[in-house]
Amino acid sequence: MLEYIRTHQKLMMGLLIFLIVPSFLFFGLEGYTRMGDRQDTVAKLAGQSITQQELDAAHRDQMQRFREMFGPQFDSKIFDTPEAKQEILDSLIGQKLLIAEATRKGLSVSDQSLQRAILAMPELKSPDGSFDNERYRSLLSVQNMNPAMFEARLRTDLALQQLNGAIQNSAFAPESVADRLSDISAQEREVQEMLFKASDFVSQVKITDQMLKDYYDKSAGQFEIPEQVKAEYVVLDAAAAAAQVSVGDADVKSYYEQNMKRYSIDEQRRASHILITANKDASGADKEKAKAKAESLLAQVRKNPGDFAKLAKEQSQDPGSAERGGDLGFFGKGMMVKPFEDAAYKLQPGEISDIVQSEFGYHIIQLTEMKPASVKSLDEVKGEIAGEIKKQLAAKKFADMAETFSTTVYENADSLKPVADKLQLKIETIANLTRTPNPTAAPNSPAGNAKFLAAIFSDEAIKRKNNTEVVEIAPNTLVAGRVVEHKPASRRPFDEVKAVVREHVTQIEAMNLAKKAGEAKLAEVKEKGNASGFSEPKMVSRAKTQDLRGEAFTAVMKADVTKLPTHVGVELPAQGYGVYRINKIAQPANADDAQRKAQQQQIANTLAQQEMNAYIGVLKNKAKVEIVKPVVKDPGAVEEMNLGY
Repeated sequence: MLEYIRTHQKLMMGLLIFLIVPSFLFFGLEGYTRMGDRQDTVAKLAGQSITQQELDAAHRDQMQRFREMFGPQFDSKIFDTPEAKQEILDSLIGQKLLIAEATRKGLSVSDQSLQRAILAMPELKSPDGSFDNERYRSLLSVQNMNPAMFEARLRTDLALQQLNGAIQNSAFAPESVADRLSDISAQEREVQEMLFKASDFVSQVKITDQMLKDYYDKSAGQFEIPEQVKAEYVVLDAAAAAAQVSVGDADVKSYYEQNMKRYSIDEQRRASHILITANKDASGADKEKAKAKAESLLAQVRKNPGDFAKLAKEQSQDPGSAERGGDLGFFGKGMMVKPFEDAAYKLQPGEISDIVQSEFGYHIIQLTEMKPASVKSLDEVKGEIAGEIKKQLAAKKFADMAETFSTTVYENADSLKPVADKLQLKIETIANLTRTPNPTAAPNSPAGNAKFLAAIFSDEAIKRKNNTEVVEIAPNTLVAGRVVEHKPASRRPFDEVKAVVREHVTQIEAMNLAKKAGEAKLAEVKEKGNASGFSEPKMVSRAKTQDLRGEAFTAVMKADVTKLPTHVGVELPAQGYGVYRINKIAQPANADDAQRKAQQQQIANTLAQQEMNAYIGVLKNKAKVEIVKPVVKDPGAVEEMNLGY
């Protein structure tokens, strides 16, 4: 156990970072007010505001969360729609209202409760079970937080958990409902299929020129060439700033001397041990028995020190080190429980300790090796230091260049050359830009950034040929553009797309013929009940869809089976029409109790969330919400509304 704790400290820290820095509310979004008074308010409600920075941060957090969940399969485009952004804004509004309601109801968390919550976090404890305040502060620092910020967030979260629990705990799922849903889920239906494929009716389709022209006129959007722009642009990013800074040897040496402690390695010790375990909750008799065994082993190793590794392998109850003859490897201060560390640091190489008691039991320690404290030489860390200094200088350089970039772009509105010359940047050209971001564009490319495209397609850029405003398309990445050529939206000529139109019309007409034939067959089998022409029977259920397509499966499972056999028909997009005969239903004899309990819990969770959604809906109906910058409607509009669901 001791070996596990010592060798897995990095993992423990990683788990703590994951624990400390989640979103603290059940919405899965970070909705706490950022520090500072923002001018770009998106919405106002209940005496509070939601800023564009908060909305953007919540949007990024949600995408990052899904990216971590789904990996390469994640498609960020689902979050780039106005509807998705509106949902995030609605969630932020709900969060603000819940915080206000918790305050109004006087829900608070005492300092003692807050302290207990933090002290209870297992990842914040030292190996000896005490609270590790230094680790607490260092882990928060990694996340650019201090204890006051974290504790304020946690206090808010705990108060909201009281409100959340009171609402959601009022929901329950009747066992009869869960049983009924389990029965429906497990039910199987014997089905026969008869397909009327559109491809089989293509030869019967008769197409006229008027039909083609009518389709072309009614489907103008299919043949539209979108509005396009050819533009030139200039990018200022961290790489451009870094290219204009240099680091001298004198700078590296000065930094090294001022930060010598960073490159120092404390004294390291290597030890082996024999552990006889005795849980701290063990009885006195068990502890005495374990201690007696440890004393017997100590007598043996004192008599024959060379047998230490052999005895450790045979007798030690620390599985992590016993197989290595008790070897624990090198360790420094703070890496072992305190009684063990104190004893080990009193020994000289080759010496064996007396019996040492810790929370894990009784140890016999042999110090095997020492590494004195050392300092890495300047040559060893020169590259690392130069990179760190350059990073700092580049950040300052970028800030200075960013101000010049914005000013120069604005003051020289009819050309990008002045800013490119002044900051030693390159003017790039890009063609065939449309108002829609290109999903295949390279990362941080203007072609894939909605904000830049909105700027380049603005009246200021298109009609007046002025530089766009400076747009931040990624962290520390600014871009400004200028329209070189503009092509309004147009429609491809009829003669150019006539073959495509004919293909579409033929498919539509073939689908119509297939549907007509299928509906006639459906009427016939409903009247006469004739099963000829159907496929071989197959059993389908919600768990086993077989090869039924989505629409067909839905129609079969929704069909009324109070009287059998029964028949349903359904149009199958791009395929034709299907007629389905349901002969019988079957219910598995043995119910899965574990599955039923899981389904009952799912129902309870769903009902609980519905209760919370309804509660938030009431709060939204009562609150006067001003949407300053709608994410779906015209960005220039300002409106007041009561948001209700």
